[in-house]
Amino acid sequence: MIITDTHTHLYSEAFDEDRNEMIDRAIEEGVLRFFIPAIDSEYTEAMLQLEKDYPDNMFLMMGLHPTHVKDNYKEELKHVENMLGKRPFYAVGEIGIDLYWDKSTLGIQKEAFKYQIRLAKQYKLPIVIHCREAFDEIFDVLETEKSDDLFGVFHCFTGTLEQAHQAISYNMKLGIGGVATFKNGKIDTFLNQIDLKHIVLETDAPYLAPVPYRGKRNESVYVIKVLEKLVDIYGVPLEAIAAITTQNSKDIFKV
Repeated sequence: MIITDTHTHLYSEAFDEDRNEMIDRAIEEGVLRFFIPAIDSEYTEAMLQLEKDYPDNMFLMMGLHPTHVKDNYKEELKHVENMLGKRPFYAVGEIGIDLYWDKSTLGIQKEAFKYQIRLAKQYKLPIVIHCREAFDEIFDVLETEKSDDLFGVFHCFTGTLEQAHQAISYNMKLGIGGVATFKNGKIDTFLNQIDLKHIVLETDAPYLAPVPYRGKRNESVYVIKVLEKLVDIYGVPLEAIAAITTQNSKDIFKV
């Protein structure tokens, strides 16, 4: 059985004390594929090091995270563009809009999001979307950019059933993580109305640890807790969900 974590920040400082042990724990449990989203240029070297250390397991993305869209965002976008031209990546991400921390940057966040969507199309790559308190704004951008060559993952999906269908209509898979295990997470109440062909698994480690680890540091092995929750929700065997969601990740990331 192969399990895929489609979104994990394994280069995070939260893992500096035990990174290799933490990754090895996941691999021992069958989590063999780790997709690594970018944040900004400061993390690029650490991401490349992960790939060097685990060449068969790590799949890197390149992008500028919306909360890091600051005054220097044009330089950061140039870095993204340069890196995409230099070597292969498996997605442009994570990109999008975040209005939880700072609404004042909405204009440049939108600009950066559109710019990176166009880079993804240029390189025939999927996008991985970060959306926090910004569904309408994200959908506005996707509506203007929608096309056959726009596809990807709506990371950490926390919206309504209607918003899930809208995301899927833009060729997006839904990234389902620890929130599905939360009592107030809500998505567990309608997920069984979404075909498993639209779902991929993720942790967003070190953030959003699933129950029973909620509030603690998340790690990639905990994606199994998300998998177990989906067994409850869909009434489908664990091995089948692991196989379907891993195949979905292969369809998106082409690896």
